[in-house]
Amino acid sequence: MAKNKIADPLVNIVSLCKRRGMIFPSSEIYGGVGSTFDYGPTGVEMKNNISRLWWNEMTLQYDNIVGLDSAVILHPKVWEASGHISGFTDPMIDCKICKARFRADQIDLPETGDSQCPKCGSKNSFTEARQFNLMFKTHIGPVEEDASVSYLRPETAQGIYLDWKIVQESSRLKVPFGIAQIGKSFRNEITPGNFIFRTREFEQMEMQFFVKPGETAQWLEEWRTRRMNWYLTLGVPQEKLRWHRHDKLAHYAQDAYDIEYEFPFGWSEIEGVHDRGGFDLTAHQTASGKDMSYFDDESKERYIPHIVETACGVNRIMLMLLCNGYHEDEQAGETRIYLSLSPKVAPIKAAFLSLVKKDGLAEIAEGMAKSLRGKIPIFLDNQGSIGKRYRRMDEIGTPFCFTVDYQTLEDQTVTVRWRDTLQQDRIRIDQVQDFLLDQLGLRL
Repeated sequence: MAKNKIADPLVNIVSLCKRRGMIFPSSEIYGGVGSTFDYGPTGVEMKNNISRLWWNEMTLQYDNIVGLDSAVILHPKVWEASGHISGFTDPMIDCKICKARFRADQIDLPETGDSQCPKCGSKNSFTEARQFNLMFKTHIGPVEEDASVSYLRPETAQGIYLDWKIVQESSRLKVPFGIAQIGKSFRNEITPGNFIFRTREFEQMEMQFFVKPGETAQWLEEWRTRRMNWYLTLGVPQEKLRWHRHDKLAHYAQDAYDIEYEFPFGWSEIEGVHDRGGFDLTAHQTASGKDMSYFDDESKERYIPHIVETACGVNRIMLMLLCNGYHEDEQAGETRIYLSLSPKVAPIKAAFLSLVKKDGLAEIAEGMAKSLRGKIPIFLDNQGSIGKRYRRMDEIGTPFCFTVDYQTLEDQTVTVRWRDTLQQDRIRIDQVQDFLLDQLGLRL
């Protein structure tokens, strides 16, 4: 008898992203690689927008936060000192029927009663749990042997800890201060899934804030407030966000909170704000034999700074915004799909269209697009019916469409169409740039 396979709650999002070339499986012509994705033209623009907004928020707004780009492959002893070699594991179970593999802590495994495989629907078909290290091994040098074993980093934070002192001294920073980094991380996840929520290759945005011992609690609360407020500026409603405080703490943590978003598959983490105490710098000082302390010129004290960490993933934030923005309505008896994205993150800010491709209308649209190209991401489209062109722009979240029609020839005005409300207004061609700069918040 066929088992009931659990439906994918993200099926509409996945379909839209592939149809519009935003996100699609990597290496698909060879059958793909489990949970690796490529980001197409609009997808990479949206992802880059998120990264830029985070970077501007976390570095340009502060005199005491600077950036870093550390290496992906670090010395193997880094991962011994940090605890990743011995402790970066998940409990793994397999379904005996379909052979699918899962994290045991994400499957309901009651001592008695039925437990169902999420993939094939089989009941009580799991193996005993066993531990599985999540780091990807690699080798340094031409010969694969134990001495050459290293790892692709599972997080970007360790590079910041290794470099914190040279950054502090060269930038002449005083505690408290922060170091921010955006970069790729790699985890050999047992059960990657939910589209781009959990993948084996992902992009992290982390800021490690170095503080005086005894002051982490106040800074933890400060960064909790600042980080939650940032998501609100992206158009995410407060009721879709919540805090989760960890009951069980990781070996490095003194206190830990996650910001969670209500995805179609349930509440899940998008950012962690953690009090890491003095574990990291102390561990690397012990393992390396190098002094990781800080001397406070004012108090004449020497101490190892404690750390408040903010860490989030570009991919998860992008999925959150796609889920939050996905809408369907009915227009003229047909279903319209649109992404209600904040103009800050929308991959294309404005589209320029001509009602028809004759009588000089297309040339006017081309001239308008040319005047803005290089200033903001825009799109020119003069092919096909105007309705289909609007739908294409709606589906990738373009907030404004400017249409050149026959009235344009008479009074030099164009129609501006608002994506969410479908409201249409007339504005002069020479007002379009100022209109967009105001709407996008790009005026200095």
